[in-house]
Amino acid sequence: MERIPVAAVVGPTATGKSRLAVELALRFHGEVVSADSMQIYRGLPIGTAQPAKEERKGVPHHLIGFHDPEKPFSVADYVALASECIRGIRERGRLPVLAGGTGLYVGSLLRHLSFSPEGRNEALRAELLRRAGKEGPKVLWEELRSFDPQSAERIHPNNVGRLVRSIEIYRETGITMTEQMERSRREPSPYDACLIGLDYRDRCKLYRAIDLRVDKMMETGLLPEAEMVLNLPEGTTARQAIGYKEFLPYFEGKCGLTEAVEQVKRESRRYAKRQRTWFRRQEQAEWIEIDEEPDFLSVSQKAEEILCRKGWNRS
Repeated sequence: MERIPVAAVVGPTATGKSRLAVELALRFHGEVVSADSMQIYRGLPIGTAQPAKEERKGVPHHLIGFHDPEKPFSVADYVALASECIRGIRERGRLPVLAGGTGLYVGSLLRHLSFSPEGRNEALRAELLRRAGKEGPKVLWEELRSFDPQSAERIHPNNVGRLVRSIEIYRETGITMTEQMERSRREPSPYDACLIGLDYRDRCKLYRAIDLRVDKMMETGLLPEAEMVLNLPEGTTARQAIGYKEFLPYFEGKCGLTEAVEQVKRESRRYAKRQRTWFRRQEQAEWIEIDEEPDFLSVSQKAEEILCRKGWNRS
């Protein structure tokens, strides 16, 4: 079976992945599929850094701003929807261009991991969400670590959705998420993926770019968006997202606005460090390193050369 070509622009936050994905889509007659676990949410364009209409330059984008933030969304849901998007893009004779920094989404999709529909228990899920809201998500992370330390190492202690799903699967099936992923890896991937990693040459410059991005988000309305998110029911995944949860002490009168903004920057830098670690482990990725004021024409030309070496032709 002929494998489906997929270009994937990956790397840490605030490096220009969305912009590069648009440029590649324009040059290779493509469409962009987001691989960001927070950009899926409807009504949250600022904190999740969803590309604006003018930034998309007429390129069709998929899996951005479509999901109700009060409803759960799993990696299995993502793989199913992204796979459907990619099939549709190929049927239209276009190149799928994946863009995002959620390593679990990228890895699960491109490795074609299968997720069993078994293990669904809405009552158990509701119980775990209530527990996370009352006692904090760390208690779920500790429980997961007790029977599946490999998954606990991959999942951030604040990621309520993934913690709940991992515990739910194990309690209902007796199979850990790690075991399930190992089983599904035996199936060959239908994708011929080309990973292009985008990162700053100097980590300090990456962190500076992150700080500037947070400042811009504040200027464009992050605070009222965060207030709206924090009014969602406890246990909602969006409430745990970086850029929102850090404002809770501010709204509760426990800290000043400057302190809350600094905490957003700090958590964003920590997240970027984890992203860097995950994507740098992907041996098949070809990296483009950028400077503080990147020459984006040069960046896009380098990315184009990488795809052309795959034998993929420009439109």
